[in-house]
Amino acid sequence: MNSQHTVRHQVGGVILNRISRFHSIHLQRDVCVDIYYPEGKNRHRKDPGFPFLILNDGQDLERVGLVRTLETLWAGGQLPPLIAIGVYANEERLQEYGTAGRPDYKGRGSKADAYTRFVARELLPWLRGHYHLSWLPKHAAIAGFSLGGLSAMDIAWQQELLFGKVGVFSGSFWWRSAPVDPADPDAHRIMHEVVAGGPKRNGMSFWFQAGTKDEEEDRNNNGIIDAIDDTLDLIRELENLGYQRHQDIRYVEVQDGEHNPETWAGVMPDFLKWAFGDPIDRILP
Repeated sequence: MNSQHTVRHQVGGVILNRISRFHSIHLQRDVCVDIYYPEGKNRHRKDPGFPFLILNDGQDLERVGLVRTLETLWAGGQLPPLIAIGVYANEERLQEYGTAGRPDYKGRGSKADAYTRFVARELLPWLRGHYHLSWLPKHAAIAGFSLGGLSAMDIAWQQELLFGKVGVFSGSFWWRSAPVDPADPDAHRIMHEVVAGGPKRNGMSFWFQAGTKDEEEDRNNNGIIDAIDDTLDLIRELENLGYQRHQDIRYVEVQDGEHNPETWAGVMPDFLKWAFGDPIDRILP
């Protein structure tokens, strides 16, 4: 693997290194990667190394307001120095995101396994060679939005030795192996089946967000939109494995929140403080 065309920018107190052509063997394409860290902090500092966050859909992080949020939280002492990595999606997004080895019933997500290998075997080793990242899973998070959130959840679940925390903004947990069956409309949801199959990943914690206006669909006619239903049902599957609300799981429901970067920007501070608030390994209520 090799990287080319790294450009350094500074936005306020945040340094951004943009790698425009990061070649992936597993994806067989060049990937754009943005790397954010605080001004004045040595990215090669001594152990235990920086906590870090990998974000899917890195191309949307400007609309999500990541730089502004990092700068505000760092200035207010609400967040320790950390390294955030935004991984850009391209026209293959519907194939690279999803659940590894389990495409949906339309064949989408066929490259999700390759994307997982890219993150675990190419991107993360390269980052460790260039930035001093913590080796502790409790200091490592992965997150995403919509289908990127489903991808983040699946990667964390499959890579428990690499990631101890996962953040899902309006996750596409409707992802299913068969069309909706009116007799059992909540059946065949892939991520729910994966989690229900266990076992529990000890030490892992989860942050979920959904908005009351994420969508309008209500396939089981229970008065709750599917985006919220699917998220709460997944939380119940996690609880069935022994995870506990407020200790291992945080759920944020945004009144009038929509399926867009503006809504996700509003809850990004909550996620970052939950994942990395001082002390780093504390789970905030």
